[in-house]
Amino acid sequence: MAAQKRYNDFNTYLRNIFGCRVQKITVDAGLTCPNRDGTISTGGCIYCNIRGSGTGAHARGLSVTQQLINGKNTLSKRYKAKKFIAYFQSFSNTYAPLPALQDLYAEALGVDDVVGLSIGTRPDCVDDAVLDLLQDYAKRYLIWIEYGLQSASDATLAFINRGHDVQCFKDAVKKTRNRNIKICAHVILGLPHETRQDMLHTAKTLAGLGIDGVKLHLLYVVKGNPLETLYRRGDFECLQQDAYVDLVCDFLERIPREMVVQRLTGDPHPGELVAPAWALKKTEILEQIRKTLEKKDSRQGKHFKR
Repeated sequence: MAAQKRYNDFNTYLRNIFGCRVQKITVDAGLTCPNRDGTISTGGCIYCNIRGSGTGAHARGLSVTQQLINGKNTLSKRYKAKKFIAYFQSFSNTYAPLPALQDLYAEALGVDDVVGLSIGTRPDCVDDAVLDLLQDYAKRYLIWIEYGLQSASDATLAFINRGHDVQCFKDAVKKTRNRNIKICAHVILGLPHETRQDMLHTAKTLAGLGIDGVKLHLLYVVKGNPLETLYRRGDFECLQQDAYVDLVCDFLERIPREMVVQRLTGDPHPGELVAPAWALKKTEILEQIRKTLEKKDSRQGKHFKR
C-alpha cells in the first residue's frame, strides 16, 4: 500500500506491477444487456442512462482499435502514461457469442502498449467458456473482470430492477476464482431505502468473498430514467456530500487491506446530471475522503477481521 494513502489505490497497484504509469482506456464495444434487450427486462436498472455508462463511441463508428489509439494519445499527454488497460465498460461485455467476444478482446490486446483487459459485466452473463478464454489471456496479460453487484440486499436489488440476486453474484465469483483472473465488485452507496447498516453489510459481504478489488459509486440522478421520476416525485433523496464521505470511509474500514480500491466515487456526465450537484466535484470529494481518514486516524481494513 502506498505510504501516502490510507487505502490501496489502483494507480499504485498498477505502478507496482508495471513500473510506470498505467491508465485505463474506456472502450465501447457496441454490446447490450439482458436487462435491456428483453431477456430479463427492457427497462434496465432504474439508475442507468441510455448509454449504459458508456461513451457512445461505437455508435459514432469508432472501432475498438481507434478508441484505444485516441485514448492513448490523450492519456499519455495528460498523465505521462506508458502502458494501458482496455476497459470494456458499456453495458455487459461478456454478453455476446464467444467468437465475437474473442475478436473484440484480441483486437484490444493487439494495440501497442495495451497490457491487459478490464471487462465490465453482470454476474449473470458469465459462463465457463468466457472464463476459460479470459483465463487463457491471463497467462500473458493482466485480466480483471468487473461484476456489478451494487448491494448485498436482495430487496434492494429487486427494487432497482437489477434482475439478479446476491447469490448470483456469489456464484459468479466462485466460478471465476482460481483462474488468475482478478475480480472487482461494483457497489453503489445511497440506493433507495438503504440504511447505513445495509451499506456496511455490503462491505462485510464483499470482505468475506476473497475478491481482489472494489469500485464505489455514488447514486446520482441522470435525465430520463426511472430514478429521475422517483426523485422528481420526492420519493428519493440523494446523499449529502458529508454523509457520502463518511460512508466511504466506513466502508473502507471493513474491507481487507489488500483489496484494490479502483474507484471511490462516480463520474457523471455534466449534461445528464440532475442531482446532486456536488457529484461533479470529484477532486474535492477525494480530498475530503483523504482528510477524513487522517482525522479519524483510520485506514482501509481497520475494522476487518478474518
